[in-house]
Amino acid sequence: MQVPPPVAMVPFEALRRGWDVTKGRLEAFSDGVIAILITIMVLELHAPEGAGLDDLGPLLPKLLSYVLSFVFLGIYWNNHHHMLHAADRVNGRILWANLHLLFWLSLIPFTTAWMGENSFQPVPSAAYGVVLLLAAIAYTILARQIIALHGPRSRLAAAIGGDRKGKVSVLCYALAIPLAFVHAGLSHCLYVAVALMWLVPDRRIEGRFDVGTDSAK
Repeated sequence: MQVPPPVAMVPFEALRRGWDVTKGRLEAFSDGVIAILITIMVLELHAPEGAGLDDLGPLLPKLLSYVLSFVFLGIYWNNHHHMLHAADRVNGRILWANLHLLFWLSLIPFTTAWMGENSFQPVPSAAYGVVLLLAAIAYTILARQIIALHGPRSRLAAAIGGDRKGKVSVLCYALAIPLAFVHAGLSHCLYVAVALMWLVPDRRIEGRFDVGTDSAK
């Protein structure tokens, strides 16, 4: 039985042709990146110089931006965990699709700080929506690549189905971007609505198997 070489020594073309690799490094790397992004965001919050409650007022936009982005990153981490648990293996296409997702997530701290520093002005609010939109599209691409590897009858394919929540999210982000130039508050309401929609882990996947055990692997 021929044993494939370590992942680091396997060229992308070989991965693309069908050598599957373990998913442990992908999960560990993704967890680390998301943890770093949250750390970067919280480091942007500087304590006020004064000791009164009034001194917190100027920090409120930054704090609210941080809370919203923390929730979004938490949602991505939670659902990414569920989705990878549904996968038995990964390949080169999935590795690159995952990096694509992490790229857009890595821009969330930047747009969060920009939006908070400028008290939710239209352009930063729209830029925030662009990053969220592209991250949502990247997540969909990652899910489709996993399904393509495991087949249309896989657990993940059955759990995701038509992915109505994902499509609604993309639509909300697409609407929020131009609405930011009409009234920034409208776009923020859409961002919050999407966050609330995804706040609970995706029970479509949870309902298929117990994510707390290895029996589904």
